[in-house]
Amino acid sequence: MTLDRATIDALAGVSTATLTTVLLKKGLRNVWLRGPKPLRPGEPRRVGRAFTLRFIPAREDLATPESWSKPISTRGAIEAMPPGCIVVADAMGVVDAGIFGDILCARMKKRGVAALVTDGVLRDVAGVLATGLPVWSRGVAAPPSVAGLTFVNWQEPVGCGGVAVMPDDVIVVDDDGAVVIPAALLDHVLATAPEQERLEAWIMQEVDRGAELPGLYPPNEESKARYEAGKRR
Repeated sequence: MTLDRATIDALAGVSTATLTTVLLKKGLRNVWLRGPKPLRPGEPRRVGRAFTLRFIPAREDLATPESWSKPISTRGAIEAMPPGCIVVADAMGVVDAGIFGDILCARMKKRGVAALVTDGVLRDVAGVLATGLPVWSRGVAAPPSVAGLTFVNWQEPVGCGGVAVMPDDVIVVDDDGAVVIPAALLDHVLATAPEQERLEAWIMQEVDRGAELPGLYPPNEESKARYEAGKRR
């Protein structure tokens, strides 16, 4: 199920840093994927449902160039990706085998994929950047995926960057990395995270004016009252 425009717009205004704080208050400490960074720094924040891919260690009879033509392959997975999704590829943190290159990324871009996130690496980096597909990864490597990994399926629970990601969880990515919002907590995040972002923007204004931090961050009752009064004006 794709996200509606209102949800995308709301989460596009919330940093991943704020999201981790909101989810921490709900008891979730492990929602930030370790390793993925934007391949092109300064990418706009992206929001989408997770479309998961799973790799396992390479086995010589399975991880072959011939496997690329099989129904269960990265090529088959790409043709199942819905527009607006964020692909989350569990590459087991392998950094010496590029899971995708420019041609596959170009096809993902054509299918309307919002972004690719992986704890692995990519290859053909100049071509990948030229496709315009936003990518969060651990870097680049020349060898193909089958040099170190076997692709096994898509739309299964995966562990990417040490975080459990389920199909249709919500992913938000920005310069601080990638955060997963469990699907069951999406409504809570939508109800609280944008307000937290507005509050912190007000706190920053107060800091710029010279206000001291005690009682301001986190805000005490007096600061909360001033914030609410400012909202009403």
